[in-house]
Amino acid sequence: MPKYLFMGSYNRDGLQGLVKDGGSKRREAAARAIESVGGKLDEFYFAFGESDVVGIADLPDNVSAAALSVAISSAGAFAYRTTVLLTPEEMDRAVRKGAEITYTPPGR
Repeated sequence: MPKYLFMGSYNRDGLQGLVKDGGSKRREAAARAIESVGGKLDEFYFAFGESDVVGIADLPDNVSAAALSVAISSAGAFAYRTTVLLTPEEMDRAVRKGAEITYTPPGR
């Protein structure tokens, strides 16, 4: 199953909910949301800096990842971002496949 990195930041309402519910409840909410699209939460951390939350999840496909992103973002308390993760073996295949691509850069 493909892996996805998710990151996000709480707005004021989201932070108030975090203070009320605590971190463990937010992790449980993330796990339930991910499971609802057929995925599994691998890692979940709170962080300092640009993102308040970072995690890794297994999701069935990009459509499931997009559905999760839309559902979470549309709730309005959390700015959610997703990055598709590739294994080293997938990158090996991408590099081999990339060598077969015929491409001419602009201006050449």
